[in-house]
Amino acid sequence: MEKTDGIGKENGSTEEKQSFKDGSICGYNSLHHLLSANLKPQIYQEVSRLLLGLNCGKTLETIVLPESAKALSSKHDFDLQDFKFSADQELLREPRVVRVGLIQNSIALPTTAPFSDQKNAIFEKLGPIIDAAGASGVNILCLQEAWMMPFAFCTREKRWCEFAEPVNGESTQFLQEFARKYNMVIISSILERDINHGETLWNTAVIIGNHGNIIGKHRKNHIPRVGDFNESTYYMEGNTGHPVFETAYGKIAVNICYGRHHPLNWLAFGLNGAEIVFNPSATVGELSEPMWPIEARNAAIANSYFVGSINRVGTEIFPNPFTSGDGKPQHPDFGHFYGSSHFSAPDASCTPSLSRYKDGLMISDMDLNLCRQLKDKWGFRMTARYELYADTLASYLKPDFEPQVISDPLLHKKSS
Repeated sequence: MEKTDGIGKENGSTEEKQSFKDGSICGYNSLHHLLSANLKPQIYQEVSRLLLGLNCGKTLETIVLPESAKALSSKHDFDLQDFKFSADQELLREPRVVRVGLIQNSIALPTTAPFSDQKNAIFEKLGPIIDAAGASGVNILCLQEAWMMPFAFCTREKRWCEFAEPVNGESTQFLQEFARKYNMVIISSILERDINHGETLWNTAVIIGNHGNIIGKHRKNHIPRVGDFNESTYYMEGNTGHPVFETAYGKIAVNICYGRHHPLNWLAFGLNGAEIVFNPSATVGELSEPMWPIEARNAAIANSYFVGSINRVGTEIFPNPFTSGDGKPQHPDFGHFYGSSHFSAPDASCTPSLSRYKDGLMISDMDLNLCRQLKDKWGFRMTARYELYADTLASYLKPDFEPQVISDPLLHKKSS
């Protein structure tokens, strides 16, 4: 298994501490690499079953990727993983197998470089990874949140607004060429400048069709105000609802980053018929990593759809130290973006994660028939009580709302 330098040294060594700093787990690429390298095969198989679940009663199979994709991975040093989600064979429907890809990446130049150079360097870095996805026959590809810039929203400095661009701007044009070349749907999360509405900024996912056309866009519904996530300095909550985009390869939706912490956000995409929901993100280990493998997987189970979770990698150092009113001393970086992109399925199975510190491409075949099969099995839509939830929410929105609490009559009674 892939390990960084310094493994095998005694605990507390300089090399091991450096490996933690570089974003590895004790020098390993990911949790699953650590476990597979240190557990006996039989024990690892059982641990993996508990951590990753079973798809149709079996561990996930891998798929055969072309040598050209593997060569690109080796030449450009990005993690490449591939898996297959199956569904039960049906009598009246043919399998609906779609090949889906997720890309995670670090920035390409220091944040002190000219902005145009930074953006162009990211384009240059992503080109070979997208080519590997195209060579592998990926039908739908999703990039990470604000992939075309450093995630500078921690700084509160307005000069980073220069990275914003219209929906049909240069980042979209760059990806449209790949969409046409590979007959691929691409989800591109950008910092949008809305020219028609006072040049307002939004955190926006652009959906590019497999013919290079723009199908539509979705703006981030929930904006964090926690720790260094000072995003409301730049943009506010989106105004596009919970759209589902019907593409040549299935119905998809985009739950951008912080929206994954809101179960009703996931629910709304499911109610609108999503079969795959992507969660392009930029999140750091100290804040969210224990939640990362749980929330998307739970959403896939509860809503009977597939989820693709993408997180950027690396530590981005900014020119001017900043604080965020949380009592911590000033610092020049957000923390380590821990990658770990992965897929979750409606049957509670999920893939291992990509690297915590390397660029990566995760590819998965998924039979969308599994969505309906799990709806039939568990009956979550049938057994849900939407009318009760609607009444409670309607009541909660009123200024005179009173919580429905029934107290023990003896709780506050004075003892005689």
